[in-house]
Amino acid sequence: MPFSASKVHHHRNRLLAALEPEDLAYLEPYLEIVFLPKGTILYEAGDPIRYTYFPHDAIVGLINIMEEGQFVEVASFGREGLFGLISAIVSREAFGRYKVLVPGTASRISLDRMQDALRTRPKVQRLVLSYSEAMLAQTFQTVSCNAIHTVEARCCNWILSTRDRIDENILPLTHADLAELLGVQRSTVSTVLRTFQMQGLITQQRGGIIIADRAGLEEMTCECYGRIRRTFARLLPMP
Repeated sequence: MPFSASKVHHHRNRLLAALEPEDLAYLEPYLEIVFLPKGTILYEAGDPIRYTYFPHDAIVGLINIMEEGQFVEVASFGREGLFGLISAIVSREAFGRYKVLVPGTASRISLDRMQDALRTRPKVQRLVLSYSEAMLAQTFQTVSCNAIHTVEARCCNWILSTRDRIDENILPLTHADLAELLGVQRSTVSTVLRTFQMQGLITQQRGGIIIADRAGLEEMTCECYGRIRRTFARLLPMP
């Protein structure tokens, strides 16, 4: 089915939905709804940032590419937030590669317009600062998680957080996707997912994963999943 922007509303992004009506009305004439196909590279490291994006059901990863070709996903962005603003306050350049991990829609606005809103709309600025603090806390927790917790726990974390962001039990995540996100071999992910399936936690289909037992996955994941959720709930009002 072709994409129709008229059927999608900016409120699908939780930050935009949390804005006061007058602040959303200020931004709305400059917001446009776009579709982000899976695998699209929105920015490479050093590219000038032109737009701030507010994802709806798309998930975008920020990936650091090392000189020898290794890469690691260092942050991800879904409907709870935005990207293309916090890292562009001064330099206006992308930190790393912004890649669409899960396809979907997003609202976008020019960086100049968004920075103008930060200067002139105090409540917009306050909301963005709250999100920045939540993202910093998430990054702190993720670095610790990657260093300490098992691949199985981190895989559960990613499956659950993806489910939270798209509100679907069918996740368009392949073994290769999860291997890239977790920084492990594809064969490792295949072994982990096979174990999850044997335990009745998931079923697998071509190009995706179906959650069969969310409560069981929550028991398998590490403390980081709950900590990150609580941080966002504390710092950001839910519409």
